[in-house]
Amino acid sequence: MCESCEGVDLNDPEQRGGGVSRRALLVGTGLGLGLGVLGVGLPAAQAATAKNGKWCNPALGYFPNGGHFGAPRGGVSHAGQDVTNSTGTGVYAAAAGTVIRRQWGGGLTGRTGNGIVLSHGSGLYTYYGHLNAYRVSLNQKVAAGQRIGDMGATGNVTGPHLHFETHNGSLGRVVNPVTFMSGRGVDLGGGWPALDSGASGQRVRAIQHLLNQRGYGLEVDGWLGPTSTNAVKRFQSASGLVADGQVGPKTWPKLVYSLQRGAGGNHVKGLQTALNKRSAGLLVDGDFGSVTNTAVRNFQSTNRLTVDGVAGPITWRALVG
Repeated sequence: MCESCEGVDLNDPEQRGGGVSRRALLVGTGLGLGLGVLGVGLPAAQAATAKNGKWCNPALGYFPNGGHFGAPRGGVSHAGQDVTNSTGTGVYAAAAGTVIRRQWGGGLTGRTGNGIVLSHGSGLYTYYGHLNAYRVSLNQKVAAGQRIGDMGATGNVTGPHLHFETHNGSLGRVVNPVTFMSGRGVDLGGGWPALDSGASGQRVRAIQHLLNQRGYGLEVDGWLGPTSTNAVKRFQSASGLVADGQVGPKTWPKLVYSLQRGAGGNHVKGLQTALNKRSAGLLVDGDFGSVTNTAVRNFQSTNRLTVDGVAGPITWRALVG
């Protein structure tokens, strides 16, 4: 867990970049109303469309005691959310963007350790702290889910973890990462994601492949448009679920297959697509052969899962989260 390294005065515009009041901090830490559902910075009318597949989980682990946003740090406040796992655990870009800082503390006041800042456009930034290793270069463009570093314990910490921050409006304007990501369909605690109709990207392609394994005959275009949304609703209805078209925590477990070496078909294409979102670089051919087996095992090892080569629900959840 971070000690004093990420303790910043959220009322000091020089440390936070302006715009976050004490009241906003209290809202971000769960004492306000509604933002945990809608997501920080999102009006109610836009809440659903924010779950558009553009954001994903930056690391797998658990939340340590006292590692939450706003936790006291010697008279100042913790500016992010800690996610604890062992040194070397994979750290991934939470969204597509550009590496604008790759230096000690990310060049941000009060931070320590190897850090990366990604710019995602529209005033959105993410920070990844205490890295053991960098896997991207300064000014490099990265895709959502691309591995950008390894979890570590550099700087002022009590043990290895990722210190993850979200900045909304300008660099330095920190907001609660848990509610920010939740509003975009991502569970930082490691749960299944939620994708609304209209979402796009690799996870949507994986969904389409999985539905095609069941005979839906979809074009795999990475867009959860009307045709794919209708297929999701039909699948949900057939599975005894509410047919709302959202692929979320209740739909994913019924949608995925438990797969291992020797399997073949569209469901394997879905798995290969999900692995590619996490930098596997596989040919999507539907053959769970030696190359895909190695990719599954490498992903499991990198994220401290049981390394058995079986893509079951736990591995799937980590892949698509």
